[in-house]
Amino acid sequence: MQKIQQPFTNVQLELLKAFAHDLSEKELLKLRELLAAFFAQKAVDAANRAWDEKGWDNKKVHQLLNTKFRKRN
Repeated sequence: MQKIQQPFTNVQLELLKAFAHDLSEKELLKLRELLAAFFAQKAVDAANRAWDEKGWDNKKVHQLLNTKFRKRN
């Protein structure tokens, strides 16, 4: 039997249920800020894990910042 894929993720469904009512513009802005902060923290955590796992130091970061990753054809 083939599983039917729903159009929304579990996060989207949860947000739809939680916010089934209108928010004021001020509340909506605050929600956007909270979501942005949440995802920014996830990115920082992932970067910190990569830093630790790869044993990077400031010298390595400086090297990466001065490396050109674009390839020319």
